Amino acid sequence: MNINEVIELLKQKADLVYLAGMQRYGINATHAIGVRLPELHKLARAIKKNHVVALELWDTGLHEARILASMVDDPAMVTETQIDNWTKDFNSWDLCDQVCGNLFDRTPFVIAKAKEFSMHEDEFVKRAGFVLMAEYAVHGKKETDQTFIGMLPIIEREAWDNRNFVKKAVNWALRQIGKRNDILRVKAIQTAQNILKQNQKSARWIATNALAELTAK
Repeated sequence: MNINEVIELLKQKADLVYLAGMQRYGINATHAIGVRLPELHKLARAIKKNHVVALELWDTGLHEARILASMVDDPAMVTETQIDNWTKDFNSWDLCDQVCGNLFDRTPFVIAKAKEFSMHEDEFVKRAGFVLMAEYAVHGKKETDQTFIGMLPIIEREAWDNRNFVKKAVNWALRQIGKRNDILRVKAIQTAQNILKQNQKSARWIATNALAELTAK
């Protein structure tokens, strides 16, 4: 299946009602046509893993094509340069989350990029850093506790950032690390308690929300 055939199939699945609804959820639909995620998953299964098609899909600039690219790309062929270039193109929280959770967190660069992006000034690039932490806490089954313990000081450090898409990702990372096992739950609760002491609105929200989930019986 070539790139032109894929784009044509995407256009056939376009839903104007869904497109209008995307904006209500804070999704940047400037370059979107309104294709639902289940349809993208079906198309990804038909395409199978294809690094070349993934790169071509990304280069179209079409919102759904870029999400699809993250579904069909081969993590083993993704380079650090590709991660940097794609991340610079993030302009919506859903694109950020899909690409990080479908692809980037399955590459050898996930830990380094999570730390690097966590200090970035751009809202969606910074979000990507914490989404990578959250997604890797779920998908990195063989990773050691020490890796995630090392992420907690970063989460604590950046809890001041009140930008909506950043603080929600910081909270998500803290909760997912804490839910990984009992040892990390204790560490995450300690981190949340430290964050709660910060005199920042975002920090209080992040900590309170995380503690409510991590201490629930």
